[in-house]
Amino acid sequence: MKALGWDYVDVVLFSGDAYVDHPSFAAAVLGRILQANGYRVAIVPQPNWQDDLRDFKKFGAPRLFFGVSAGAMDSMVNHYTANRRRRSDDAYTPGGKSGHRPDYPTIVYSDILRNLYPDTPIIIGGIEASMRRLSHYDYWSNSLKPSILIDSKADLLLYGMGDLSIVELANRLKSGEPVSEIQNLPQSALILPLSMMPESDNDNIILNSWDKCVHNKIAQAENFKIIEQQSNLMHGATLWQPYDNNRVVKVNPMYPPMTTEQIDASFDLPYTRLPHPRYKGKVIPAYEMIRHSINMHRGCFGGCAFCTISAHQGKFIASRGKESILKEAVEVTRMPDFKGYISDLGGPSANMYKMGGLDLEKCKKCLRPSCLHPKPCANLNTDHGPLLEIYREVDALPGVKKSFIGSGVRYDLSMHPTGNPKIDKTNQIYNEELIKNHVSGRLKVAPEHTRDHVLNLMRKPSFTQFYDFKKIFDRVNQKYQLRQQLIPYFISSHPGCNEIDMAELAAETKQLNMHLEQVQDFTPTPMTVATEMFYTGVNPYTLKPVYSATTKEEKLAQRKYFFWYDPTYHKEIISSLKKLGRNDLAVKLFPNSTPLTYRANKRLPSKKHR
Repeated sequence: MKALGWDYVDVVLFSGDAYVDHPSFAAAVLGRILQANGYRVAIVPQPNWQDDLRDFKKFGAPRLFFGVSAGAMDSMVNHYTANRRRRSDDAYTPGGKSGHRPDYPTIVYSDILRNLYPDTPIIIGGIEASMRRLSHYDYWSNSLKPSILIDSKADLLLYGMGDLSIVELANRLKSGEPVSEIQNLPQSALILPLSMMPESDNDNIILNSWDKCVHNKIAQAENFKIIEQQSNLMHGATLWQPYDNNRVVKVNPMYPPMTTEQIDASFDLPYTRLPHPRYKGKVIPAYEMIRHSINMHRGCFGGCAFCTISAHQGKFIASRGKESILKEAVEVTRMPDFKGYISDLGGPSANMYKMGGLDLEKCKKCLRPSCLHPKPCANLNTDHGPLLEIYREVDALPGVKKSFIGSGVRYDLSMHPTGNPKIDKTNQIYNEELIKNHVSGRLKVAPEHTRDHVLNLMRKPSFTQFYDFKKIFDRVNQKYQLRQQLIPYFISSHPGCNEIDMAELAAETKQLNMHLEQVQDFTPTPMTVATEMFYTGVNPYTLKPVYSATTKEEKLAQRKYFFWYDPTYHKEIISSLKKLGRNDLAVKLFPNSTPLTYRANKRLPSKKHR
């Protein structure tokens, strides 16, 4: 501020992450956007909330508002494993050290600011606030929580990607409009007196009240179906959820999908692409992953049951222009540490660039949460031609030796037969060029499970499609004499999955000669259909019961099958399968062993020593 000659700032942004001036970090994006619109912005990364609060006082009260975000991840996912064990690391902190942000920093930071500056507007946003904008299940407290607006006491919540809403908010506050009167800002949520809630109609949907949801899980499930459908509409309704007989949370609809010009304007800002100089000598793991990567679009129409991307970014794809992408690629080649390899040309899903509805009028009316499940929509343009064009032009740039695709590839999208010979041929070429030219030794894909009834609840395609893609992968590797690996991601304990399903997964992947590495135990996170199934015990779309492994013991019982090849688990797996009456699966996993063999093996180390 002294160097710039400023005696005040317009906006102060607080973030639970370290500050990296890169388009993958929200504080940098929002700060740069506000700056480009003429506002003075200060950013406080990872403020100390346990001392005399000097970090919260550094800039005094801003002229317009405080912006508060937990960071790029929900803080509880960042802090705890699926078994609620405290993590010892934090990828968004210098040195990867944990402990630099509290649990629920959106609430903690807002409470501190409200006490220090009671008259200054507090605006919350980011993934933690976005996914908690209405009543939601919190896995870590094992309870249903109200809208985060209630607990944070913030004036306004901006959900989803904030490029457009934060500028409109700043402009309206600058013009003298009180924050209390900003009630119709798209992609925002706020608390109003219950008396202001209208009658239900096509433009206003009244959800089950907070009090009803607390006492009736089915009411919460009914709410979720509406929330997800309206979040995925191009022009959704306004949602209202009553609280305590005198208040109501109002959630305004999302903006229409960003245009290419709008998203390019965001990515073309003058980022340094570097961590702040204050972190010199310290590694920020999350930055290391993306420092030489390029994000080509936002949004995802996959609609996976366990994923929050569509709820946060929307299911409609907002794609950057080719010139903007190439411009960023040139900037990457000029980075002092660039060695010629772009680590990722991708997005939330790697191969959805420039895709969308062939007839947008149909899309405007569509309530499907996924354009790919149960099968790809007939109205979906799946042409991978624009993506191939980008790959080829980036690879042709001076200084680029190779570009890799590090984001997840939807092979059900690239293999889908459209009936259009030209597009089908282009997509076949895409698969071959992807495998031949853009794999850094290992291509990661996400089948997630092998059992169809589990995959159906996940909103994922049948595992047979993985076999089809593997044939293509193996053929291309053989054709070009490559020695690359296909690395699948799998999830245990997803709603609908039981222990026998996991044993079947282990047996099937063993037949494929796979020792699984990329695995995870399902972690319920706010505002996903899988979490609603986990909490309510029913599928929100059918209200039919769904089994979930809810205890630590049940989760570990499923997880062990990922590691059937580790002798540590042999005896335990065989014993479990015997109790389940599935000795046939034990024989498939351990054909040369029997339960008796393991009981008689006195040299097997005890669990304590293992």
